[in-house]
Amino acid sequence: MVKCIAIDMDGTLLNNNHVVSEENADAIKLARNNGVEVVIATGRSYSEAKDVLAEAGIHTPIICVNGAEARTPEGEIVATNPINMDLGRELARILDKHEIYFEIYTQNGTFSKDYDKAIATIMDVFMSASNDNDYDKVLKAAQERMEDGNVKMVDSFEPILQDESKVIYKLLAFSMDKENLEAARAELLELGTVAVSSSGKDNLEITSVDAQKGIALTTFTQERGISMEDTMAIGDNYNDVSMLERVGRAVAMGNAPDGVKAKAHMVTDTNVNSGVAKAIVEAMAKSEVG
Repeated sequence: MVKCIAIDMDGTLLNNNHVVSEENADAIKLARNNGVEVVIATGRSYSEAKDVLAEAGIHTPIICVNGAEARTPEGEIVATNPINMDLGRELARILDKHEIYFEIYTQNGTFSKDYDKAIATIMDVFMSASNDNDYDKVLKAAQERMEDGNVKMVDSFEPILQDESKVIYKLLAFSMDKENLEAARAELLELGTVAVSSSGKDNLEITSVDAQKGIALTTFTQERGISMEDTMAIGDNYNDVSMLERVGRAVAMGNAPDGVKAKAHMVTDTNVNSGVAKAIVEAMAKSEVG
């Protein structure tokens, strides 16, 4: 019986127009009306997640930046798992060494040193979500991300990395040089203190080892007296795997890579075809039968 549902955003809950379909929104309301806890679990920062959800009438708890932060439906921070500043400086050194662009996600917003690469980074996430994406629409969405101030441009990361008041949640790295990216991944994992996943074909999502969607979801369910066996998680990329591996009902999107599908118990339809809604309706039907 499903008592909790965790849902990723990009490539999962959101369609190719980067909005929540009416079918998906209605399915979430159906689940909640049936007493099911629903939590959004995203790699996005809170500022990049909240408005999209609010527009769809979705007011749920949110696990942000891959589990580095957790918020109530009202936006109150209830938990954080940041990267300590010394480690943040070491991560930056490794990425610079391998000539890899990265952004720094903090409690004060996301920071970048290169506008064009910031555009390319978010386009990688959006384009990886579906083969049916329209390039021009994705480019426009990426540009709007910059215009909305969700990413702040700086000349140097040094002031951020030397400011002990800053809380670093995530480094989002991007490179089309596969060899450099994999070399960086290997060196980062050798540290043993970070989690390295991906939300696009050419990126690395780097967080504290304790900041993973699956860990945050486990805490969320424990606080509510819900078993992970009675929890369903829906996702489309490698930063969702830590959830899929822990729940009793793991659902991969139809647009997910084969490696992610292999971690799931079942595969639903694509994000374009409201696969989230179909997975929820099926789970609700099975719960009623049970």
